[in-house]
Amino acid sequence: MADLSIDFAGIKSPNPFWVASGPPSNTAYQAHRAFEAGWGGVVWKTIGEPIVNVSSRYSGLTLGGMRLAGFNNIELISDRSPETNFREIADVKKRWPKHAVIASLMVDTRERWHEFVTRSADCGADGIELNFGCPHGMCERGMGSAVGQNPDVAETIVGWVMEKATIPVIVKLTPNITNVVYAARAAKKAGAHAISLINTINSITNVNLDTLVPEPFVAGRSSHGGYCGPAVKPIALNMVHACAADPQVGLPISGIGGIGTWRDAAEFVALGSTSLQVCTAIMHHGFRIVEDMTDGLSAYLDSKGMRSLAELRGRAVPQVGNWQQLDLHYKRVARIDYEKCIGCNLCHIACEDGAHQCIDLVDAAPYGLGPGRVPGKPVPKVRENDCVGCNLCSIVCPVDGCITMTPVDTGRPPMTWHDYQAGLAAGTIQPILPHP
Repeated sequence: MADLSIDFAGIKSPNPFWVASGPPSNTAYQAHRAFEAGWGGVVWKTIGEPIVNVSSRYSGLTLGGMRLAGFNNIELISDRSPETNFREIADVKKRWPKHAVIASLMVDTRERWHEFVTRSADCGADGIELNFGCPHGMCERGMGSAVGQNPDVAETIVGWVMEKATIPVIVKLTPNITNVVYAARAAKKAGAHAISLINTINSITNVNLDTLVPEPFVAGRSSHGGYCGPAVKPIALNMVHACAADPQVGLPISGIGGIGTWRDAAEFVALGSTSLQVCTAIMHHGFRIVEDMTDGLSAYLDSKGMRSLAELRGRAVPQVGNWQQLDLHYKRVARIDYEKCIGCNLCHIACEDGAHQCIDLVDAAPYGLGPGRVPGKPVPKVRENDCVGCNLCSIVCPVDGCITMTPVDTGRPPMTWHDYQAGLAAGTIQPILPHP
């Protein structure tokens, strides 16, 4: 069985799955429940000056019957006293010495940073996560994403923290920024030991069309909130990769954003993550989901002949580059398995109205009668010479494996955009003519 234990910037845990800073990590009771269920670590709900939260706080986005495809919140940091939080961290760490317990912090002045960093170490926390990402409420007070969006400010505050830090420091980055790499570089320059990303994305999930007030609402008014859940995973993966691929960053990464299954976890690790933080999926399904995630990730590593997560980490990073590096002569075409085709013809509609008009409807007789097909109803047929391999038909097809994108030999050598431009300048190739 593959080894799932990790060493994240000196912080050890039995597996990479950590409860992210948020509602599921608000109390010692929850931390005990998480560790009993099998989680490897807990990042405590952010500790700072006690605040007052509002009612209500959450809204969700349902897509195609999927609840919480996206999740929005206007909840702030911990509304419990620092004394209570630090005391409970100490209690949890004493009971679970081999699990990771991280104190998430957000304060304003240099003196307060020094105080809270020292108190975190004194209570036995394994590390500190600096919350530079909260996009609502705290940012209006000059904290959270107001820090993470300004690399110079982030560098200054990390510098304050490092003046007193005796345990590993993780900087949690905001996605509400043009290029997250600059903030990651600032964290590295100031001496941080690791980064975590992404925090939530500024959002309004929906508007109540009867009251014309977005959800969640408070006394007839609303506010922008932090967006998370499965819908943000592609954005998180992109930003994790950007930091993993940047040679000036070079820091361990704790991946966050839409993780809810072992497959999600494996993708984050392949793009450079060491630890993996989960919040929304826990709020939706409870702590027990970690059982499937650990079993699934371990089985996946075994199936690939990998003995540890270290063998998977970062393996997908080199395969992602700039568009200009892609082969202009490579081609894939759509091919339909008529034994699986149900005759919905959605691929034809999608191609006809939304893509490149290369799927015709033809007599079904030569192709037999697939499952659910109606006798006499035409079936889709791809004109491969006109297919540009855009993938749309395979994406919209409701039957797994019915439409596959198959590479075909074009008989031409690989050529990138850079090669093309160089060839034009040298006069060795002719311009590619646009489609008529």
